[in-house]
Formats: sequence, C-alpha cells, structure tokens
Amino acid sequence: MPVYLWEGKNRKNEIRKGEMESASEETVRAHLNRLKITPTKIKKKPKDLFENVELFQPGVKENDVIVFSRQFSTMIDAGLPIIQCLDILHSQQENPTFKKIIRMIKSDVEGGQTFAEALKKHPKLFDALFVNMVAAGEAGGILDVILRRLSAYMEKMMKLKRQVKGAMTYPIVTIVIAAIVVGVILVFVIPTFVEMFESFGSGLPAPTLFVIGLSNFTIGNIHWIILGIILIIISYKQFGKTPIGRQILDTLYLKLPVFGILIRKVAVSKFTRTMGTMLNSGVGILDALDIVAKTAGNVVIESAIYNVRAGISEGRTMAEPLTESGIFPSMVCSMIAVGESTGALDTMLEKIADFYDDEVDQAVENLTALIEPFMLVFLGVVVGGLVISMYLPIFKMAGAVGG
Repeated sequence: MPVYLWEGKNRKNEIRKGEMESASEETVRAHLNRLKITPTKIKKKPKDLFENVELFQPGVKENDVIVFSRQFSTMIDAGLPIIQCLDILHSQQENPTFKKIIRMIKSDVEGGQTFAEALKKHPKLFDALFVNMVAAGEAGGILDVILRRLSAYMEKMMKLKRQVKGAMTYPIVTIVIAAIVVGVILVFVIPTFVEMFESFGSGLPAPTLFVIGLSNFTIGNIHWIILGIILIIISYKQFGKTPIGRQILDTLYLKLPVFGILIRKVAVSKFTRTMGTMLNSGVGILDALDIVAKTAGNVVIESAIYNVRAGISEGRTMAEPLTESGIFPSMVCSMIAVGESTGALDTMLEKIADFYDDEVDQAVENLTALIEPFMLVFLGVVVGGLVISMYLPIFKMAGAVGG
C-alpha cells in the first residue's frame, strides 16, 4: 500500500505532521478526523529508488530495538492493544528500515499470527531469545513485563559488549599506530640519513647497519609486505570460520594470559544473565540452555552448555556438568547448586550475573592499567631504538672530533 505524508492542525491550532500507510487519501483524511486533526495537506510519499536494495538501507541498531521494547512495554501496560501499539511505533519510527519491519510485523499480527510468530520472521533483528521470551509473555499474559525485562537485559549486554570492545581495541589501535610510525621511519626517514652517512667515509655501527638493511628490505618489498599482512588477516578470518579453526582459536582465546580471564568472566556474566532472564520469564530450562548455547560466541563454552543440557535431560542437576566442564568457576557452580536446591535458580543466576558484571568492570580496568605502560614501553623501545641507531654515527663522529 502507498504511504501518505500529511500535515494538519489539532484543536489547539498546533501544527502536526506525520505519515500513514493507507489504501487511499480518503482513508487518511478519515483517520485524521477521528484524531480531531484538521488536515491541511495530504500527499503520496515519493518512492525511494533504492527502497528494496538492502545495501543502501540504514541498519537497525541494537539501541533501536531497546527503545522499541521499552515503549511497547509502556503502551501494553497502559492497556493498548498490540495492533495499536505497533501502529503508534510505526508512525513515530524514523529509521526507514526498522519502520518497514514494524509495518510487516503489524501486517502479520493483523493477519492472525501471534506477536512472537511475526517477530520470528526477522531473525537478524529479533533473535531466538527475544522471540521465545515474547512467546512466553504472550502465553502468560505478562507481555509488558517480559518486554521490560528484555530491554533491561539488552542494555546490560550492550554495556558488556562496549566494555570488551574497548578493552580489545586499545592494544590493537596502539600496535597499528606503532606499525605505521615504524613504516614511515623506515621508508621515508632512514633513506635521508643514509645519504648523509655516505659523506662520512667511515664505518657505521652495527645497530645502524641493521636499521639501514631493514629499511632497504622494507622499501624493496613494501608491496609484498602489505600483501602478506592482508593475506594473514584474510587467512585468520577464514580459518576462524571452519569448525576446526573455531575450536582451536576459541580454546586459545580462553588460555590467553590476562585476556583469557576477561573472556571467561564475560562468558559467565552472559550465561547467567541470559539464563536468569529466560527462566524468570517462564521459558523452559532445556529451551533456555539451547538458546544460550547458540549465542555463547565460543564453541568451547557452547559445547559445555550443551553438555549441561544433555545432563539435565538425563536427570542430573545443572551444577554437576558445569563443574565437570572446568570452564565455570567453582563459586559459580556452588551458587547454582544452592539455587537449584532452594528452587530459586533464576534469582541466584541474576545475582551471579550482577556480581560478574562488576568483575568484568574490574577486569577491564586492570587490563587497561596493565596494557598502557606495556604499550608505552613497546613504543619507546621500537621507535626510540630506531632513532638512536641512526644517531649513533653522529655521536661517534662528534666524539672523534672532540677527541
């Protein structure tokens, strides 16, 4: 159906603007009259040539989904029906991609599908966790509560991602900058020193000869060096996509000094937060474990969670196979065992998640504090070493003149 842009005045003579998907202009006019808005202008919205080309459409950010869930929850809590909620959210949505998706969801719900079934058609935006929790909320008549929990959960997960990304970005950016600085020195600065040294007519110190040789090698093979770096990055990414590659790399990540500890703490926080939220929302424990395993992001942790699921299917508790995995700390396993025995597993999981959120905060701070001096020393040694190596002949000549 076409989309109409409208403009009008309300009872207070205030100008109002908006857009509405409708079969005809008359339908739009009738809708505005019901809203006590006197239309002054109604026209068809021009078609976007790239409307159906995904490449040219803006992406939907995680924060957009969080705001959508929070607003939806508020409206449901106020007693508005789902169709009207979707209609309001669609009309005020500024992101054209998300606007189109909300329109499709509304159309599916109007066609008789449940809200969860309509969301399931958009897995890139609403994952299995989101859909299953919404389904549980619809079945239990607590959709507003579930959407509020989902928005709170996503906000905490987004914060966790930002922390990890920040911790990983700092050393990578520093190394890249160091590599660029060293490359510039070797390619552009060292050759000017070489021309000056040729007039000295005396032997050069070993460190200087090494740096000059490194500079000549870099200049002569610069294209191969760049190609090699690109190939290494591509190979690393492709290797990580293979089952064996993922297994090897994910195992290695967990064993890395400093970073491995952070990755484990993030995994514990994510696992307990997701499980606690889903169990508290009425999702079955086996379904919850299946979803958590798929979203673990690490095949070693994924395998451990599937072992837990298999153990529960066989009548075991959750704590036993978690302890056997060796990935989750003994304190976490003990607290989960207490939660299972007292029948308050969801509450216990959320307490563990809160604790490990603080642990991740502390781990990121410690990591930054540890990396910063290391990177400064690294830059000082590499760049300073190159500079000193090139000034050694000058010092040597100055000493000879002074002697």
